[in-house]
Amino acid sequence: MNLIRVLCASAVVALSLTSLPAPAEPPQKLANGEFTIGPDYADAPELKVKDGVPRGEVKEFTMNSEESKIYPGIAKTKPGEVVPYTRKVWVYVPRQYVPGTPAPFIIAQDGGGYAKTLPPILDSMIADKRLPVMLAVLVNSGGGDSKGSQRGLEYDTVSDQYAKWVESELLPRAAKEANVKFSTDPDARATMGGSSGGAAAFTMAWFRPDLYHRVLTYSGTYVDQQSPKNPDSPRGAWEYHAKFIPESAPKPIRIWLEVSENDNGATRDEASLHNWVMANQRMAAALKAKGYPYCYVFAKSAKHTDGRVTRQTLPAALEWLWQGYPIK
Repeated sequence: MNLIRVLCASAVVALSLTSLPAPAEPPQKLANGEFTIGPDYADAPELKVKDGVPRGEVKEFTMNSEESKIYPGIAKTKPGEVVPYTRKVWVYVPRQYVPGTPAPFIIAQDGGGYAKTLPPILDSMIADKRLPVMLAVLVNSGGGDSKGSQRGLEYDTVSDQYAKWVESELLPRAAKEANVKFSTDPDARATMGGSSGGAAAFTMAWFRPDLYHRVLTYSGTYVDQQSPKNPDSPRGAWEYHAKFIPESAPKPIRIWLEVSENDNGATRDEASLHNWVMANQRMAAALKAKGYPYCYVFAKSAKHTDGRVTRQTLPAALEWLWQGYPIK
């Protein structure tokens, strides 16, 4: 195995070059492929905004379930009754944004988990012209976790339902609250998340490639976590690498995905349909076989949605994700 320095992650990573000649110099273009990082991690320098760099504004608001036509709440035992909930949303607006102009953006599922990392990274990278002047919508789920929860319903359902909610309820409200305009160009739209939030991000692009072309996932839940069951995807998100991607024509999706060595279900067998490491490795293999632009990162000695990995890799992951988009 030869080693080269690549910009797919904020560290020196190992890359198998069985079919490619080793270049004399580090590649200038961000590389596609499969990489290993760790076992040691350090925060990326972009997390600390330098003096003099324009700081964006983050506007926070709350959405109530009673206002939603798509996700009014999980049904109780009595017909017609639901469990109400609220969700927080944060909208990042860079200082360079020109009011009234449609801007590229990224949506982060489980947004509160990125509230302290994504805004400073965007401040740093927009100023350095490594990313376009872009907005970000950080949105929490309706709450709970796993099967039978509001979060599980939103994130683990393999359909276009969550994308519909984002388009019809979240984005119009976010645009109004932050006084911004979101681009309608799918190449200018990205979506990201960890765990089930990552599966939701991929699902948005898979079912609505007319809306999203760029996906970033950490420890993506590409396993059988869907509830209630859907006959069109009986194994939940496991169907993506087992069936949907291999049996479908390639879609215009660019995806960066990560899994950790000690991720959820790492020691479970295939029959469980709950091994996150196996699922993400197979996602990478399926994407490669179909010729998708993808970057797959395996994080040694790390755990499920490990914050150390996120804080090290997110800047380079975003730079790879937005490769090809014009930066002015």
